[in-house]
Amino acid sequence: MFRFKDKRKNIGVCICFLLISMVSNSQNKIENLSDSSKNFNIENCVNQFNFKDTIRTKVGYQYWFANKDFLDGRTLKMSVVAPHKSTHAPHKHIEDEFFFVLEGTAQFYLDGKTQIAGAYTSFYCPSNVMHGISNVGDTELKYLVIKKYEK
Repeated sequence: MFRFKDKRKNIGVCICFLLISMVSNSQNKIENLSDSSKNFNIENCVNQFNFKDTIRTKVGYQYWFANKDFLDGRTLKMSVVAPHKSTHAPHKHIEDEFFFVLEGTAQFYLDGKTQIAGAYTSFYCPSNVMHGISNVGDTELKYLVIKKYEK
């Protein structure tokens, strides 16, 4: 029998895999790419986290599972933020984006309002709306960012 916490974790893991597969599955549709000369194979379509490939930031690090050059601007990035820090102040941009919290306690900011939430929580930021995410907890905040950059 599953406890509530276990069910929540399993649902969160399923959502995480679903989000990742959205990026991965789209890689099979090469005919929709502007650069159809790309050769997708198991070696370049599987990206396992490796700490040596992280990029340091002022408040932690980030890891690109898929950068904007991989597939027509679609990206998948993991950001890790130290306790009581933010990667940057609230901002807005043309691209919309999704955040998915893996670990820690996040404070989401959207259009003048905030909400605090923990792991297995998603946060959607519409295009051209002020938004931000901060670590308000005492442990690292780890979250995925799914975004498509305009070309």
